[in-house]
Amino acid sequence: MKKDDISKQLEDKLYSRNFKKYGMDMNPVVSGISGLFILFFAGYALFNLEHANELFDRVQTTIVTNADWVFILSSNFFIVVCLMFAFSKLGNVRIGGVDSSPEFSNFAWYSMLLSAGMGIGLMFWAVGEPLYHYAIAPPIFPGNYGDYTAMATTFFHWGLHPWGIYALISLALAFFAYNKNLPLSLRSVFYPLLKEKVFGFWGDLIDVLAVLSCLFGLATSLGLGVQQINSGLNYLVGIPVNVGIQVILIAIITLMATISVVTGIDKGVRFLSEMNIRLAGIFMLIVFILGPTTYILKIFSNSLGLYLNDFIRSAFFISVEDQAWQGGWSVFYLSWWISWSPFVGMFIARISKGRTIREFVSAVLIIPSLLSFLWLSVFGATAMYIDHGANGELFQVVQDNLPIALFEMISYLEAPIFAGGLRVLLSLLGTLLVISFFITSSDSGSLVVDNITSGGKLDSPVPQRVFWACMEGLVAAILLLIGGERALNALQAAVISTGLPFAIILVVMSILLVDSIRASYKSQKKIRDINRYKNIVNNLKKKQQ
Repeated sequence: MKKDDISKQLEDKLYSRNFKKYGMDMNPVVSGISGLFILFFAGYALFNLEHANELFDRVQTTIVTNADWVFILSSNFFIVVCLMFAFSKLGNVRIGGVDSSPEFSNFAWYSMLLSAGMGIGLMFWAVGEPLYHYAIAPPIFPGNYGDYTAMATTFFHWGLHPWGIYALISLALAFFAYNKNLPLSLRSVFYPLLKEKVFGFWGDLIDVLAVLSCLFGLATSLGLGVQQINSGLNYLVGIPVNVGIQVILIAIITLMATISVVTGIDKGVRFLSEMNIRLAGIFMLIVFILGPTTYILKIFSNSLGLYLNDFIRSAFFISVEDQAWQGGWSVFYLSWWISWSPFVGMFIARISKGRTIREFVSAVLIIPSLLSFLWLSVFGATAMYIDHGANGELFQVVQDNLPIALFEMISYLEAPIFAGGLRVLLSLLGTLLVISFFITSSDSGSLVVDNITSGGKLDSPVPQRVFWACMEGLVAAILLLIGGERALNALQAAVISTGLPFAIILVVMSILLVDSIRASYKSQKKIRDINRYKNIVNNLKKKQQ
């Protein structure tokens, strides 16, 4: 019996355990434990928010200060493994087999990569983070080049390191799903180590961790993000900033995400992702033209040079004297990216069949990083330029109310053709982008959670997709009603705390992946050699005829 036949039998055994009533088709263990834990957490926050905040804050602080070296060294290891795949012969292996072809166009693929990976984060932090690093010089780069150091530090947090994490886990998920005929689920990555046990208790445990990480991470982002949307609407039309309005916004976004989820990944998610990128491109181009264009170009070029020149030193930098800064910024980001990786990795894997590993790694690692750098330069440099002329007023506003940073920056923009109506138009476009990116994150996240809870099925029932889309919004709304931003911060701390075990899991996963791809390289090479030989023989026969 072939190995693929064994995998198919075990996969059928896994699906036979699924609960298949009331329009559902989900793994009862993974779904049940995940659901109970979510209810437990919500109840815990409801009855003892102070203690929950204190506990998770203490756990998060302990992890980011005492295990900083784990995050830093493991994230560098992930980049090295990705580069090894991209520049070695293993890069010739095709995801899905020799005859597999891409399901989506390059533009649609890149759009979905960026929208799911960090689109909303770039909207939220592009103005605020460079201002923070300019006001308080970071220790991660040697010397202090002011604006350039601030932007290079921002590049470091949003560049190769997060996308290296995403590239590795998504490659592993795609490879074991499409090349080894295993379910598209995190448990499948550990098949070489656990064998058939991956379809039992240990696989369920891995998938429960992935579901909780995805669902809590999405709920946190949704809850915090509606505050930025609320701030934009307050700036535009005077809608008050309060929890009631934010819960209504969550309901609207969840409804729109549900509609997108029902239409499927090929229509709803792809359409929204492509629209996001087009709107973001227009938005960025307008700010680039109306803002300090020359200054933006200088910031981009010099900061990129500083980032690349000192990349190795900054990547391996572990602070001894200023642990608070690194724990609050670099390690915080790394733990967040790692805890967020099951969601983003699963989604990227879902849309990447047919790509070679070299094409896949190069695109996921480099293209989104460069686009992120360009976006950060346009908005971050504009914010710093305005702050210089306003004697620090913009930074003070951002420090007091981060969600309003983007809209406050727009209000400071000045240009000969810039009128009040155009400011309102830009603010409206910014608000629409934030909403659209959130819908994209929500619907793609719902699809991912749905895949995991169904045991890796890609064609699960529509009611089940609706259930998980609504669950994300419900968790965010409940936490906002319970304790507002403080409850969401407790949830965020809990999510980040999962980054430590996931970092270790990803290291093990990387080793398993390398060994498995080596075997596939030999197999695909034989097939290519046979096909090449057949073509030569056929050509000779044609010539003889």
